[in-house]
This record gives sequence, C-alpha cells and structure tokens, in this order.
Amino acid sequence: MESNTTYLFDINEIDDVLVEQTIKEVYEALEEKGYNGINQIVGYLISGDPGYISSYNESRKKISKFERTQIVEVLLRNYLNK
Repeated sequence: MESNTTYLFDINEIDDVLVEQTIKEVYEALEEKGYNGINQIVGYLISGDPGYISSYNESRKKISKFERTQIVEVLLRNYLNK
C-alpha cells in the first residue's frame, strides 16, 4: 500500500489523550465513591499528596503515572482550546 502522503506521528498527542482519559476515569471513580471529584483532583494537583485520590478502581495508581505539571498543561490547553 503505497501513498504519496506523509503522516506525522506526534507522541505528545497520544500522551495528551492518555492524560485526558485518566483524568476522566479518576474523576468518575471519585464521584462513584461519593467524593467531589474536581475538589479532590485539584487538591492533588496543588499539594502533590496522593491521599486526595482514592485507590478505588486503581485511581491513585493511574493518576500517579503522569507528572502533575503534565496534567495541568493538558487541562489548561483543553480549557483554552489550544
């Protein structure tokens, strides 16, 4: 299958999607457990204390795979639609 089109592969786009998906999963798990998901995630992002994130559905493990600065960057970029 030959093509004259060159495709660009950007690992940052894949990372952004993984961060977005993880934040959504963590948020949903926190809400399921009766927490205010936004407040808990903000607490974690500001303090760095993983105690803000429940271990339910491996949420703490999932969110800890990413640097907090990377999460904030993705959230801000999405907020600004960039």
